[in-house]
Amino acid sequence: MTEPLTHFPIRIRTVAGVLTTLAMALPIATLTVGDGSTAVARSAVSGAADGVDPLPALGVLGANYNENLDRMNERELRSAGATWVRGFYTLPEADSVPPAQSDTLRAIRAAHDEGFRTVLSLKFPKANSSFPRPGSAEMAAELARLDRVLPHVFPTVDVVTIGNEPFIESLPAERDARLNEFYETVARHVISRRAELCGADCGTHLYMGALNRLDLPQHRTPAVERYLAFVRATPEIEGVDLHPHVVDQARIQDFLDYTLPRLRPEQTFLVTEFSLVWYWQQHMTDRIPADFARSYGYAPHTEVWQVIGDAIERPFPSRKWNDLLSQSPWFEAKKHLLREEMGRFRGTGRLAVATYGFNQIPSMTAGWSATKPPWLLNSVFADLTVQPSGDGMSTPGYAWIDDFRMLQQPRGTARR
Repeated sequence: MTEPLTHFPIRIRTVAGVLTTLAMALPIATLTVGDGSTAVARSAVSGAADGVDPLPALGVLGANYNENLDRMNERELRSAGATWVRGFYTLPEADSVPPAQSDTLRAIRAAHDEGFRTVLSLKFPKANSSFPRPGSAEMAAELARLDRVLPHVFPTVDVVTIGNEPFIESLPAERDARLNEFYETVARHVISRRAELCGADCGTHLYMGALNRLDLPQHRTPAVERYLAFVRATPEIEGVDLHPHVVDQARIQDFLDYTLPRLRPEQTFLVTEFSLVWYWQQHMTDRIPADFARSYGYAPHTEVWQVIGDAIERPFPSRKWNDLLSQSPWFEAKKHLLREEMGRFRGTGRLAVATYGFNQIPSMTAGWSATKPPWLLNSVFADLTVQPSGDGMSTPGYAWIDDFRMLQQPRGTARR
């Protein structure tokens, strides 16, 4: 289907505690709980948990929109062959916008109604406030807010990740047992509400999300270990989400080497974000290619970030944007990132769903400078730096769309 989704009242853009080696090897895990005592939790064996059949290792690649699910363009998705879409919902939004009127939640339902399968990450931003303690009035308010949202998620959304990036979206001083206690409480509540709202044959799968910078040993903390121990020990949780944004492509393997042995053998994983954004950033102050400078009238000493800034101010023709990137050896050498990393993820036999940045979004260009992370170079469609194609679609950026299309496959497209 390629007609505009005009029947939806939203702007969908169209034409119009630490695990030991022994603990990880056994089906019994010991977890530290809030009062400092220990509790024994038995891991699930292969098969359904709470009556929900686990999501298979589909190995599928979908489209990620982050906070801008309302920017979905069905024609762009169809042209790329995408069958899965992902974004996140920020829970405090429910205090100002009724969940039934949320652009994000309405967009994810619209995508579902048009036949796409969906992943929604629930984001609990705590970078400027402390985690509420289990049993407190503050925690009760947090769960009450969640209860206003979940009826709009179950059973429509195919995959829910509990947490977006907990170890980034929190106060550095509280990335310890306090983080664990909060997310364990929230996860148990979501599990309970899923059973109430969906019943035994619910089609919504639960994962914990998402872990960052596991390529760096200093981020493999006791709290991260406990986070994974909880995932392993909770039968209703099918796995964990990973966000490997790295400076060196080889470091993506570190995420898998660290995480997969800490899960149950039958558990799968998500990769709802991945990129070389920190590698791109290293090259923003490089001089632009000499041939590009001559062809387009730039001074030889012009830096890459300055030309990208020009494209933000006045979007380029597609050829000019593609010439900038294809003539830059640091980008050209990495243009098959999608093909290479999907091969890595699928090679584990345990990838459920991966999604990749699909569109440039306003937060990527706001306050552009030499030091701003260049997330916009990741996007399949370059809608903020390249002139539109004129047929109700943005223009694809350089390199990504061919491999994105090639990596699509028939399995995993039909809804259960």
